[in-house]
Amino acid sequence: MDIPGLTYDHSMELSYAEEFSVDYYNDGYALITIDQEGQFLVVPEGKKAPKGLEKDITVIQQPLNNIYLVATSAMDLFRAIDGIDSIRLSGTQENGWYIQEAKDAMESGKMIYAGKYNAPDYELILDEGCGLAIESTMIHHNPEVEEKLEQFGIPVMVERSSYESHPLGRTEWMKLYAVLLGKEDVAEKAFKEQTDKLDKVLTSDDKDTGKTVAFFYINSTGAVNVRKNGDYVSNMIELAGGRYVFQDLDSVETTSASVSMSMEEFYAAAADADYLVYNATIDNPIQSVDELVAKNELFEDFKAVQEGNVWCVGKYMYQATDIVGQLITDFHLMLTDGDEKDMTFLTKVSDK
Repeated sequence: MDIPGLTYDHSMELSYAEEFSVDYYNDGYALITIDQEGQFLVVPEGKKAPKGLEKDITVIQQPLNNIYLVATSAMDLFRAIDGIDSIRLSGTQENGWYIQEAKDAMESGKMIYAGKYNAPDYELILDEGCGLAIESTMIHHNPEVEEKLEQFGIPVMVERSSYESHPLGRTEWMKLYAVLLGKEDVAEKAFKEQTDKLDKVLTSDDKDTGKTVAFFYINSTGAVNVRKNGDYVSNMIELAGGRYVFQDLDSVETTSASVSMSMEEFYAAAADADYLVYNATIDNPIQSVDELVAKNELFEDFKAVQEGNVWCVGKYMYQATDIVGQLITDFHLMLTDGDEKDMTFLTKVSDK
């Protein structure tokens, strides 16, 4: 788009991400556009925003050293581009992080807790000279928080990486954060490592195994929570050469990426699945099949249980947005009886 006083140069090339775009202008300016969330003009250090800038374009002034990061999925992307030092304020407490660098930064005091998304510590945020708040779409449940931060002169960026349909689309958001920090070259290299992993799976002789997979967890009421078809997890299973068993859930009317169903409904769809993968990003990991059967005796009759093909993915998965290519590789190794030692996220659940 035309910006008074600036000359358009080129746009960022994106391979998978569809929820954002970046346009570059002369003298190091960059315009970030996030679908449904607005536009942000990144202004280089020592320069000013051009006069006549449209009011709905938010200005982000470099350098950025005191970011308030509330969107947990973004932390690993900052880690991947060596940008954690730019994050001073966290919306997650130390015990809520599964990313070691984030835990270490909080333990050392380089990063401090500044309140969760709906209850930020405004005084602390202002005292630290926060230059940008990065929120998840959860902030829309508390619009007064976003308004107050903006009233204090703090730009608010709402990220939408979780809305990307392709798993590597989420990972490609590291390129957006790289624009903020001037680390595009680092992001390109880190992102290529993940696309190379996917390419290796897609070009393998057994890229289509035909094996079926159910990805789920049991909630506190005893119901089963599964991902909708077309979600990034189900897409990862498909890219790994598997077949996600819940093919008809993309028509379910809900804005959530997950669906809750009764155990009987789950049994009807997944009893004959070749693999069961327990999602412990929300629930606690299961260590044995006996723990799974304790949640519901019907699991004894599942094909995957009887054949010893029950796996578990741990709490790190949701925060590990920078190595999605590795998780696809893990699924592929699972489906092709690969070595568990080569896996990062998946753990085989013992028979007893």
